[in-house]
Amino acid sequence: MVNIAILGFGTVGSGVYEVLDVNRESITKKTGDEINVKYVLDLREFPGQPVEKVLVHDYDTIVNDSEVDIVVEAMGGTDPAYTYAKKALESGKNYCTSNKELVAKYGPELLELAKKNNKNFLFEASVGGGIPIIRPLNHSLTSDEILEITGILNGTTNFILTKMDREGLDFDTVLKEAQDLGYAERNPEADVEGYDACRKIAILSSLAFGENVNYEDIYTEGITKITDTDFKYAAAMNRSVKLLARCKREDDKFFAMVAPFMVGSEFPLYSVAGVLNGVLVKGNTVGDVMFYGSGAGKLPTASAVVSDVVEAAKHLNTNIMTIWSSKKLELGDKSEAVNSFFVRVGKASEATAKELFGDVEVCSAEGVEGEFAFITAAMKEKDFADKISKIADVKQVIRVQK
Repeated sequence: MVNIAILGFGTVGSGVYEVLDVNRESITKKTGDEINVKYVLDLREFPGQPVEKVLVHDYDTIVNDSEVDIVVEAMGGTDPAYTYAKKALESGKNYCTSNKELVAKYGPELLELAKKNNKNFLFEASVGGGIPIIRPLNHSLTSDEILEITGILNGTTNFILTKMDREGLDFDTVLKEAQDLGYAERNPEADVEGYDACRKIAILSSLAFGENVNYEDIYTEGITKITDTDFKYAAAMNRSVKLLARCKREDDKFFAMVAPFMVGSEFPLYSVAGVLNGVLVKGNTVGDVMFYGSGAGKLPTASAVVSDVVEAAKHLNTNIMTIWSSKKLELGDKSEAVNSFFVRVGKASEATAKELFGDVEVCSAEGVEGEFAFITAAMKEKDFADKISKIADVKQVIRVQK
């Protein structure tokens, strides 16, 4: 029997408990041993519920119990999760988490601590919810040099942009609907400003390239300035707008960014709609590989956590190699990155725009008047910034995925 402890009995924690119960028989077969929830740590009481029998309120009860093999953390944040993770690994327990903040900030340190103690620090559910992406990067794609990772990594923003696209609604209207449906928090800043996606692409980039990508070094732009007018132009060009998190290798440089991009219908992530997530990985020999599915939610995320529990149970005293060095990966300056740009300016600036940007793709949209819109050729960000600064009445700028 493999004993586990679950930290936090909220959405994900209770989902882990449920998945282990509902799929008990098949999980036992795949693990080769029975998984037993010995403890659940939470500050609350759950009178009359089955979890009441294993509920504890003191983490030391778990750490000091030598029979606990695996600690499953589903709390979020870095305090006290970081302390709990260190204590668990130092006391000879494996640690599985869905906590992207913890992984993005302390991943290399906790992986090294796990290796030192011949245990495992696993975090499949920290990116993409139920989508298997961490393990494929760590195992299935190891024969390839990863050239680029591009993802739609936040279900809240993807829901908002999809509704704006399909129903012609403005940002504020859709955000309120997302909040009413429970897809967005009362304070949605982490989602709509791109911070959540930023942490996730930092994790994926670190695994793909083997060195630590600091999420604070990634240029991040949210979706709050995207308008229904932008989608009118996009529709006319058979395009849409998506919040993309990207990291790519160009020669000997690495560039990372989170920002809205206008994408065409031929782009693989174009059809990723609603609260779903998608990750596109480009390898030097395998080419494009896409992962698609539920990026959040109780049971999809819990399913990914339980997959880590099974993996840890199979390797209780064997460290699974994960290449993620604490050495910092220096990102190229954003100003040197190359992109095309969709631009809307006041009608009076049409001549100036054509003079500055030369041969541009002129855009039009039904019902939109009094402005001039165009798509530039590919150019360095710094060159675009210099040119656009010479136009006084810029209404919108969105990068274009090509």
